[in-house]
Amino acid sequence: MALFRIVRRTPLAPAEAWRRLTDWQRHAEGVPLTRITVETPPPSGPGTVFVARTGLGRLGFDDRMEITRWEPPVPGSPGVCRLEKRARTITGWAEIEVGEVGQAASGEGEPGRGAPAPGAYLIWREDLRVRGLPRALDPLTAYAGRLLFGHAVKVLLKDRAR
Repeated sequence: MALFRIVRRTPLAPAEAWRRLTDWQRHAEGVPLTRITVETPPPSGPGTVFVARTGLGRLGFDDRMEITRWEPPVPGSPGVCRLEKRARTITGWAEIEVGEVGQAASGEGEPGRGAPAPGAYLIWREDLRVRGLPRALDPLTAYAGRLLFGHAVKVLLKDRAR
């Protein structure tokens, strides 16, 4: 398994962090050579399907995902979105948790130490599998996933006005 985890804190309110992290088409801004097509009508929820196409021209691959859990954050309770990867090349799952700083449904806790500051935390967990890639390369796949999706999270949470 190429499991990895990304943990971040943001001054954004949990609802705004959730909105930005679940703006599926905007994910392409943080993932090079990728465009995203949402195949189901809005709003997002269980059954929403989207495809991330990464590549140049005919050379590339699709990462088809379906939302299987959709619980936006509410005051006092973190939100969780689970995606199942249903492509031929890319399989596995991803889970995004967003909540108020000081609360974590997962029991993992959010980043940082000391007194909580206002804002939100996020925990992105993923099991990324590439068919045909030997399991011996899972640590490298997890490392690459952590770098790539860590950058995507940074882009998604960044204020566009800056």
